[in-house]
Amino acid sequence: MARRLVLISTSTVFGTRYLEHAFPELRDALGNVSSVLFIPHALQDRQGYAAKARAAFEEMGYRLDSLHEAFDPRRAIERAEAIFCGGGNTFRLLKALQDMSVLPLIRRRVAEGLVYSGASAGSNLACPTIRTTNDMPIVQPPSLDALDLVPFQINPHYVDPLPDSRHMGETREARIREFHEENDTPVVGLREGAILRVDGESVLLRGVAGARVFRRGQEPVEVAPIAEIAALVA
Repeated sequence: MARRLVLISTSTVFGTRYLEHAFPELRDALGNVSSVLFIPHALQDRQGYAAKARAAFEEMGYRLDSLHEAFDPRRAIERAEAIFCGGGNTFRLLKALQDMSVLPLIRRRVAEGLVYSGASAGSNLACPTIRTTNDMPIVQPPSLDALDLVPFQINPHYVDPLPDSRHMGETREARIREFHEENDTPVVGLREGAILRVDGESVLLRGVAGARVFRRGQEPVEVAPIAEIAALVA
């Protein structure tokens, strides 16, 4: 697959504006395209979300069209030069795209070389399933199967256990270990500010924060940017 992906843990890092920390990676990946198709369906206020994303992409020099405004969503995806999928609730996002029957079409366009980028829920969507999202299932999609653009799962907004915390609930690490009691797929815990650049078979950890790679039956591997992690997530 001729994959070109930018998978971002979070759209906003503390002290920065929307997507500002990811501007260099997005510009580099998008290159000379003139427009980006935005998928705002993870939030209820799609109009407001599109306006927010449009301001960011126009600052980077790209026109932004929103899928929710398209008369024919399939035609909009067929004609898209690049896609950015925004964060929000992953269950709502997946159900909306399944209801439109566009997941196979997005998958095909990416296989043909279309740049796919996403933040948070948009990064979850690139995985085989959405089983490692942090979100509540506020709606029920027909299936948890997602785009399957990469052979691993992502847990965005990954938070490390605090050694002095008195919180007795499950940590994020415990939740991922629980996932591996039933599943074999590697999971990348992306801290705030971490970004994955996927180009063909390369999976490069970039951004301003590190990640932890979880594999079934093994101890987590700590990774700091910039690092090639393809061998860890295959």
